[in-house]
Amino acid sequence: MVAKYGPGFQPPSSHELRTWILKEEVEDVQKLMVAHKKDWSHYGCTIMSDGWTDGKSRVILNFLVNSSKGTWFLKSVDASDTIKNGELMLNYLDNIVEEVGEENVVQIVTDNASNYKWAGKELMKHRSKLWWTPCAAHCIDLMLEDISKMKVFES
Repeated sequence: MVAKYGPGFQPPSSHELRTWILKEEVEDVQKLMVAHKKDWSHYGCTIMSDGWTDGKSRVILNFLVNSSKGTWFLKSVDASDTIKNGELMLNYLDNIVEEVGEENVVQIVTDNASNYKWAGKELMKHRSKLWWTPCAAHCIDLMLEDISKMKVFES
């Protein structure tokens, strides 16, 4: 910013950032969201879930929605106490489908862990119009890990 406006540039105050600037940004994001939701209802969408562990050893699940309009970050949840429980994973996925609108969701993509497999299959039983699909990259990673354990590759 300084390079663009010169050394006299005055950045916004913390008060400006947390009041009118934040309000304008929220309004802009909400307008973008309307366009994405319209696309979801017209063409359908995919819900994607990705988990990772942060620096404090918390398991964070990110939920994203992908459509022809692009990928939209929906939310993150701390799943540290629930990640291994298929029933609770089913609950997370079911709630996300409700939030996006079951009529809009074509498929759900998750990793291939047993809790996700179980939750995905159960979700398809209750919501017969959508598909659960394991992430291809995660499947390939698991296959390569198994191959690397073969005696022929031991050093």
